[in-house]
Amino acid sequence: MSLIKTPKEIESLKRGGVILSTALSDAMRACVVGASTEDIDRIARESMERAGAKPSFLGYRIDPSDPAYPSTLCISINDEVVHAPATPARIIKEGDVVGLDIGAWFEGLTTDMAATVMVGEVKPEEKELVLETRRALEKALTVVRNGAYIAEIGAAIGDYLEPFGFGIVRDLVGHGVGHAVHEEPQIPNFRDPRAPKVIMQTGMVLAIEPMVALGSWKIYQKNDGWTLAMRDGSTAAHWEVTVAVTDDGYDLITPWPDASNP
Repeated sequence: MSLIKTPKEIESLKRGGVILSTALSDAMRACVVGASTEDIDRIARESMERAGAKPSFLGYRIDPSDPAYPSTLCISINDEVVHAPATPARIIKEGDVVGLDIGAWFEGLTTDMAATVMVGEVKPEEKELVLETRRALEKALTVVRNGAYIAEIGAAIGDYLEPFGFGIVRDLVGHGVGHAVHEEPQIPNFRDPRAPKVIMQTGMVLAIEPMVALGSWKIYQKNDGWTLAMRDGSTAAHWEVTVAVTDDGYDLITPWPDASNP
């Protein structure tokens, strides 16, 4: 079960969420033809550091024996769905679909969010994928409330996206967040009859993040040991916000980014 956050902690998380959303917005605006992923990463890191926050992904390890994650942002391009590190050699090109995933520590608590940027002119089906993945996240938020089941979030996402024929990634999930980058409960993004019967409670803080592709839902890990990509090479999209569960709905911890794309 996710740790319940106090009202004071939720207020700190909201302040950190504004900083994180600003950093993501800055990164989205910097995601243009000719920019390197290293440049975009630096802009996001400097944005949050100016406001007194620290990257939660930079140096992150799942296990102490693991290598540390090398960048502030995950910058995943086209068929990559999550966890691609920023590198100086990767240059953004016309028509790229770029997922930006970011987290920050502020006042001892952490928030998490993601957005997908369409660079220049993309294929119509890719635009539909990006826009409908965001709308699926918006649908998911409508079921968040005290007393509802966590599984209802995945059902809302899956039911909304099913008519489009997209592949909803099943091996990656949303999660609790706040005291740690990843907390319980896990939040599947599809209707899963095997999902545990976990009930949302007021004060839970959840990172909800549909990850969706044009083709199959199956993924693999690239040779860099970090990047997860679609096995069939199809384009992927990723949107994420952090919310706090309330008695009758939710509080948005990380405001939607104000960059104009999409």
